[in-house]
Amino acid sequence: MSVLVFTRTTDYRHDSIPHAVDVVRELLAAEGHEVEHSEDAATHRDLAGRSLVVWLSTSGAVLGRRERRELATWIAAGGAWAGIHSATFTEPGWDELPRIAGARFTDHPDFTSGTVRVADADHPSTRDLPATWGHADEWYNFDRFPADRTVLLTVDESSYAGGTMGDPHPVAWYGPYGAGRTWYTSLGHATEAYDDPTFRAHLRGGLLSLLGPR
Repeated sequence: MSVLVFTRTTDYRHDSIPHAVDVVRELLAAEGHEVEHSEDAATHRDLAGRSLVVWLSTSGAVLGRRERRELATWIAAGGAWAGIHSATFTEPGWDELPRIAGARFTDHPDFTSGTVRVADADHPSTRDLPATWGHADEWYNFDRFPADRTVLLTVDESSYAGGTMGDPHPVAWYGPYGAGRTWYTSLGHATEAYDDPTFRAHLRGGLLSLLGPR
């Protein structure tokens, strides 16, 4: 069983992707997981041997119709999917993506500092985090509140300009897709974020939560 880290982009491409891939590989390899990095859509055609698919700062249309179908079917049958940062800015023509990811990105203000709050401290991706902390990122606004998910982190809209979600403004969550499991964080724009101990703890916990027992 292996983890697929997928970083294909056909729209905006984040400079942080190479370092982010290295960090994800490091975090998972330390727990004994094999990681394959790819930008080939065909890797989604046969997911039977995968333990987790991670979309890391993907953007634009990245899959064909067959790959879309295979991914959705695999997750719904008990697979695991994680989305990091612009994963919700991916597959704009595929209505199933926000059902998998929990919401779709709409826009964001300029990269700026804000105050993150832990909304659920019982999850592996939040239990080692401070209750609130300052973080610089692109604070994504979404087309919906992820009502069928458990929100893990929110951002205080009074701590920056450009938020449109109100209170609470979700930035990370987890939940089911059929019989499968998903976890998403909108954090992770900047390269330096992946060296930040707090963000790394969040990322590590989220990924490992999908690789552990139900």
